[in-house]
Amino acid sequence: MAVLTIRDFDESLKAKLRIRAAEHGRSMEAEVRAILAAVLTKSESGPGMGTRVRQRFADADDVSFALPQRTEPVRAAEFPE
Repeated sequence: MAVLTIRDFDESLKAKLRIRAAEHGRSMEAEVRAILAAVLTKSESGPGMGTRVRQRFADADDVSFALPQRTEPVRAAEFPE
């Protein structure tokens, strides 16, 4: 296994990391490993949601998504007092 040293790590980030690690019941070192694994393996698991939606509707160029005409004038919102 490799060893990684991080220099000039901001104290406020370190505090947030400590809290996040405690919330997940892990050490700070284990939390950093989990964060890095989640971020770095995300792209290997396939395209993201946005890419999948775009691919799904790529053939829908000829479909018109026109909004219906308004039948009433625009009104201001009314809030109960």
